[in-house]
Amino acid sequence: MKVVLVSAVALIDADGRVLLAQRPEGKSMAGLWEFPGGKVEPDETPEAALIRELQEELGINTEASCLAPLTFASHSYDDFHLLMPLFACRKWQGIAQPKEGQTLAWVRPNALRDYPMPPADIPLIPILRDWL
Repeated sequence: MKVVLVSAVALIDADGRVLLAQRPEGKSMAGLWEFPGGKVEPDETPEAALIRELQEELGINTEASCLAPLTFASHSYDDFHLLMPLFACRKWQGIAQPKEGQTLAWVRPNALRDYPMPPADIPLIPILRDWL
């Protein structure tokens, strides 16, 4: 089975809320909410992939030193296995804006379960909630 490496981030604002992005129509798992991020390219580190994805998807800039490894997801879908490190980030430049048609929501940790998520993301919620 093919293993896909995806890097994701819990952006945490000054009020302790976490940013979720809703997958737009036309993408797989459209309508589900996820932590921002994306596929790690062959010559990228997970941190470099996140920095690139945050610029592309949200128009914000951060640095590798601002990305703290938090936990990871390992989940088998029908046609691939997802390995997804989740980083925490409290420091970035700019204001997160939806650049790829997605909807954004700043969510309190105890309300994360109210947002339907892909199966790989769900086990990350209690870890993130306990960490915050």
